[in-house]
Order: sequence, then structure tokens, then C-alpha cells
Amino acid sequence: MTRSRATAKAAGAAFERAFAKFLAWALDDDRVEVRRTNGINDRGDISAVRTIRGGKVVIECKNVATLALPAWLREAEVERGNDDAVVGVVMHKK
Repeated sequence: MTRSRATAKAAGAAFERAFAKFLAWALDDDRVEVRRTNGINDRGDISAVRTIRGGKVVIECKNVATLALPAWLREAEVERGNDDAVVGVVMHKK
């Protein structure tokens, strides 16, 4: 079965919501949530995650059939810069 654009977007959004819910629980921080997209100035998919020293963390979520880690890491790095974060990471599910 192949994914349509609509089913791919729905799967991605569901993954982002589930991961944000998990992080909010694991970090005991109810401010963690899915972030709205900002087009070219996108700042990652999950907001309000911080390092132990308080620096911003940008999280790019991917729910895909085919891996593209180098491209996703480049995307996370751009978004890290857009958000003035200290680190950008990719959370993926194949």
C-alpha cells in the first residue's frame, strides 16, 4: 500500500502528537507541545524542550517509509538556527 500526501501528513501529525505527549510525561513538563509550522522559518516540531542547563532543543519528527537521515539532520540544523537553540535532533519512526 502506498501513502497519499494526506495520509502521510496525518501519520506525521499523529506521530508528533504522540511524541510530544510522551515527552511532556517523561520530562514532567506540561508546556511541551507540537509547534505550528512557520514555513521557511520553521523552528522544529516540538516546543518547550530544554537541555539540563536550560538551552533550547529543536526536535524534528519524521514518520516515514524511507530513511533520509542526512537531509533530516540538515533540516534540524536549519531549524536550530531559526530558533536560536543549542541543539537540533531528529526523532524518526520507520
